[in-house]
Amino acid sequence: MQEHSPKTVQSFDRAVAILDAFTAERSALGVSQIARITGLSRSTVHRLLVTLRQHELVQQLPASTDYALGPHVLRLAEVAFSHVTLQKTARATMPALRDQCDETVGLHTRLHPTARTVLDQFQSSQPLRRIYTEIGVPIPIHQGAPGKVLLAYSSSELQDEVLSGELEAATPRTITDPVKLRTELARTRKNGYALSLEERIAGTSTLAVPLANHTGTVIAALSVTGPSSRLSRKHLLELIPRAAAAAHAISEALGYAGKKFQNNSKPRT
Repeated sequence: MQEHSPKTVQSFDRAVAILDAFTAERSALGVSQIARITGLSRSTVHRLLVTLRQHELVQQLPASTDYALGPHVLRLAEVAFSHVTLQKTARATMPALRDQCDETVGLHTRLHPTARTVLDQFQSSQPLRRIYTEIGVPIPIHQGAPGKVLLAYSSSELQDEVLSGELEAATPRTITDPVKLRTELARTRKNGYALSLEERIAGTSTLAVPLANHTGTVIAALSVTGPSSRLSRKHLLELIPRAAAAAHAISEALGYAGKKFQNNSKPRT
């Protein structure tokens, strides 16, 4: 096996090699088998298996010296699969919303408690349009409408974690006051949508609505975004019914059986 440095990276590479040794045809392996497959020494394999077992990435089979992949791998696979399913499901509806609004439509998910990312997009046909260049890139969750939606439907503990940390400004309009942001999150949850008027990128306005899965948990945000010169606050509010209908269709396809998150009152302009 190729040597790497520094030592921490080498250890990680070796641990991944051990996990990769398991396949559908080789679901249970002993230390000697893993050593032969990976080219590592038995002592190195044994040492790394101890660590992997502590983190439930591998498990020792009952009444056996063999190992198999552990429950933590299944949990990670479930998270990865949920994103694939979400993206595939959303892609069936996003182009129609893009065509109805003639603005770029985006799909956003949480990366970790304080960051979200753009998972997918369908670009507007307009010559002047918003193009997401941050696919897969961490974005502070308090910046912009999609992040406010994801944060608004998070637990109070997660909200407190974000609000107690540094709220970095992306533009002069980014909400960096924790009191104002908490009020904005409450409003977002009450209304079922969030607006961003140049809060993350100057010259860009965005509407975002929540997407929920079969458990009723909000797992993503659907956005309509474009130049502020075209998307005024009034225009964004007019797009809410279309965005809400698209979001509800995606949520239903994911197994959601509840009502739309948007209230029935007319949005205030």
